[in-house]
Amino acid sequence: MGRKPLIIFTLFVMIFFGCSLKETQNQEIVTKDVTIIAPGSIGGGWDLTARAMQEILISEKLIDEDISVVNKIGAGGEQGWKYTKQQKDHHVVAMNSSLLITNHLLGQSKLTYKDFTPIATLATEWEVVIVSKESRISSAKQLMKNLKENPHAYKIGVSPRLGNDDQLSFVLASKQAGLQPANLDFYLYENSNQVVEALFKNQIDVATMSLSEAKKYYDSNQVKLLVISSDKRLTELPEIPTWSEEGIDLVFEHWRGIMGPPNMSRAEIEYWDTTIEKMVSTEKWKQTLQKYMWSDFYKSSKETSIYLEEQSKMYEELMGVDLKE
Repeated sequence: MGRKPLIIFTLFVMIFFGCSLKETQNQEIVTKDVTIIAPGSIGGGWDLTARAMQEILISEKLIDEDISVVNKIGAGGEQGWKYTKQQKDHHVVAMNSSLLITNHLLGQSKLTYKDFTPIATLATEWEVVIVSKESRISSAKQLMKNLKENPHAYKIGVSPRLGNDDQLSFVLASKQAGLQPANLDFYLYENSNQVVEALFKNQIDVATMSLSEAKKYYDSNQVKLLVISSDKRLTELPEIPTWSEEGIDLVFEHWRGIMGPPNMSRAEIEYWDTTIEKMVSTEKWKQTLQKYMWSDFYKSSKETSIYLEEQSKMYEELMGVDLKE
């Protein structure tokens, strides 16, 4: 997908910002191979989470049947989620995140979290702002100062859709810095790899993305991490300042979870509850969290249902949208 320059930033609303089932409660469920839908590109956050789940579920023998990860790319998760919603057999599950909520709030999708069966919330991670290694931008404080003087001074890359947490975290930081986010120039890409490639080619000047997506480029000394959205410096990255250290009062976490098609049976939900709870208790899952610098944020299906409702209300207030069904 080619670059899509956003000449006029229209998101003014942000300014104020069947599975393997043997038997459950005496109800038999037909066993089938499991498909985990990653609604984005290979190497993205959804994909990394799905493949981590696949590896652990198989290696720990938590699911007897084969498990495959299928990437269905397009429309900021929409293609993968539409496919999942259409499934009648509940062996297909999909990764999700706040984009499922914000897509709808911004009028970019008719799908809502209510169209699916919540299974679990898994982990959170921090957002970062990056520039190329050769960039003259040395800090987030300098970046915001220059943008305040000239909102069009830099082109800002984001993926996979406007309104996601990557962009929203930057919008909230810029608002606190005294900027009008509507004046900023965001450039949209299909995935984080394309964003970084554009950075290397000087097609954009700055990028905002999740830490796990940026880390491989930072580890290979290809980019500079200007700032992280955590409440304090990370032990693993003690050299990266927080937004508060750069003069902006912002702590922002990005979450990911998993959901199934609508109308899953109680037996199916209970099975997934048991399976995912076992998965997040394994040493391998804890090692995965450490590897990607994710934070444990496990919530059961019932807890996730409540959390999604809370998140929807929070984003609705944050984005100034009066959502009408």
